[in-house]
Amino acid sequence: MPPKSDTAEAIVLNFVNEQNRPLNSQNVADFLQKFNLKKAAVQKALDNLADSGKISFKEYGKQKIYIARQDQFDIPNNEELNRMKETNRQLQEQLEEQKKAISKVEAEIKTLQSNLTLEQILEKEANLRKEVKEMENKLAKLRTGVTLVKPEDRKAVEEMYLDKLSQWRKRKRMFRDVWDAITENSPKDLKEFKEELGIEYDEDVGVTLQSFSDLVQRGKKRVRGQ
Repeated sequence: MPPKSDTAEAIVLNFVNEQNRPLNSQNVADFLQKFNLKKAAVQKALDNLADSGKISFKEYGKQKIYIARQDQFDIPNNEELNRMKETNRQLQEQLEEQKKAISKVEAEIKTLQSNLTLEQILEKEANLRKEVKEMENKLAKLRTGVTLVKPEDRKAVEEMYLDKLSQWRKRKRMFRDVWDAITENSPKDLKEFKEELGIEYDEDVGVTLQSFSDLVQRGKKRVRGQ
């Protein structure tokens, strides 16, 4: 008489038959946790099923391995196996075609999602029109000769800039004097010595004092030409 479908033995028997592979009690208990079956209950069910001949088992030392009874399954002959293999091959081909179709649809969806909606286009257009209007207003002010920077502010900035250039020139000269004194009689290669100390010249980082000084001259010419 088969066990009732909602008993531990029925649940365990159904699982063992579905898996149809060697299992130990821990394998079964781990999978059947969703049925709130404890390992002890699973072990008892396995032993009862084995004792009643509903499943097979083998002992390996202290461990028992359980497997479904094979005589309950229909074993296909060679012709049936070949037919099943052919069916499997056709299904695999269909699966690959479906995967390609899905990839194509996903690519189309991604492309559509990357496009702006009409609402987004209108919003972007409004923002761009606003920016253009602001730029046109600014350009109109420049054309009328409106001074955007107060003379006193410009003078303060120029004085601060010239002071920084002066400090740069002074420190550059101080470094050169000290460096020449240190390296005057040094037997070391000056380039290697500089790299060893981690010293970088202005030119090493792509700047020159002269280029910043020239900015002042160009600014003065531009003011005179206005």
